[in-house]
Amino acid sequence: RLCQTNTAVREPAGESESENKLDGETASDSESKSEFGGSPPVPTSDDTPEVLNRALSNLSSRWKNWWVRGILTLAMITFFFIIIYLGPMVLMMIVMCVQIKCFHEIITIGYNVYHSYDLPWFRTLSWYFLLCVNYFFYGETVTDYFFTLVQREEPLRILSKYHRFISFALYLTGFCMFVLSLVKKHYRLQFYMFGWTHVTLLIVVTQSHLIIHNLFEGMIWFIVPISCVICNDIMAYMFGFFFGRTPLIKLSPKKTWEGFIGGFFATVLFGLLLSYVMSGYRCFTCPVEFNNDTNSFTVDCEPSELFQLQEYNIPVVLQSVVGWKTVRMYPFQIHSIALSTFASLIGPFGGFFASGFKRAFKIKDFANTIPGHGGIMDRFDCQYLMATFVNVYIASFIRGPNPSKLIQQFLTLRPDQQLHIFNTLKAHLVDKGMLMEN
Repeated sequence: RLCQTNTAVREPAGESESENKLDGETASDSESKSEFGGSPPVPTSDDTPEVLNRALSNLSSRWKNWWVRGILTLAMITFFFIIIYLGPMVLMMIVMCVQIKCFHEIITIGYNVYHSYDLPWFRTLSWYFLLCVNYFFYGETVTDYFFTLVQREEPLRILSKYHRFISFALYLTGFCMFVLSLVKKHYRLQFYMFGWTHVTLLIVVTQSHLIIHNLFEGMIWFIVPISCVICNDIMAYMFGFFFGRTPLIKLSPKKTWEGFIGGFFATVLFGLLLSYVMSGYRCFTCPVEFNNDTNSFTVDCEPSELFQLQEYNIPVVLQSVVGWKTVRMYPFQIHSIALSTFASLIGPFGGFFASGFKRAFKIKDFANTIPGHGGIMDRFDCQYLMATFVNVYIASFIRGPNPSKLIQQFLTLRPDQQLHIFNTLKAHLVDKGMLMEN
């Protein structure tokens, strides 16, 4: 499994210095231990349910781990289908809950180091900064996607108008609180943890916000990328488990080239099939919009060209192999190849990054929330990188101007501003011959 990191290797006594360095510890790491109080005492094992321990007691540890992870994976996939069925609002809430849990797992590692000096306010400030960043991002989202609702309610309109100033003022308050919390002789440690918090916010909160933006473009942009990462995760583990022989990367000794390559081809095929099925349903392909009349989300629209079957010519070289000259498919399926390729070739580096982080602190997992899988962050290390790619991909190749949003903003202007825009647009259309001048 490409995204699941492994137990940090414990070196036996007498191992060489060079091998120690390969395991992630250098001389500078050893020196820093004296200042930071040693490795943080975080959980290093999963709490497997007793019923599974009894049922699988006769199996070897290798096959026991395989069954535990398999059963829990099926349970998580089932939960994923349930929240998709419940709709976009529930998905947004789940994304926020996952974000908070991932932030908690990473900050806890830092807190276990920081707490050894009993310095004030770190945990409080960490959660305060999380609140500030979420207020900023979710405020931007509400203003962007619920524009008419915001303009209709006076308190929301005022908050929207001064949203960025309020966000900046909240952050400055936290910044001043941090400066006031500085303790003599421990300045470097406190600034280290200040940076720890902000990097965590950048990795977790910013990218979870991009997931929500992808969701509003259409649930297919949310489901297909996440499913491709899950598929690659599972298939790479399966290929590696049964056929793996050649080590892939030292950061994750159990990863193999066989699993990496097998997961790639399986994920591309899975992406094509899933995209074909989902492209035929408007509830997946239409942008998620807020209906002001019913005060609810709607996903009804006329499907764009991306989700209409088209005929493509098969290259002459392949015609003799497949026996077809043309094939009918959705244009989105072509985009799904790019998504599944990224999920297979680049996405795993999010897992490798997390693996290197954990090896640096000599821990197996970020937490022991999910038996056989570790913490929530262990499951989403690749998903966050994938979310950023999807958002950049949509902005670069898919998204164009949104007429409905332009009209919404136009209607909020003063009458003289609306008239000026109308005359400018009319003159432009007359010059292009699209409108007859009266």
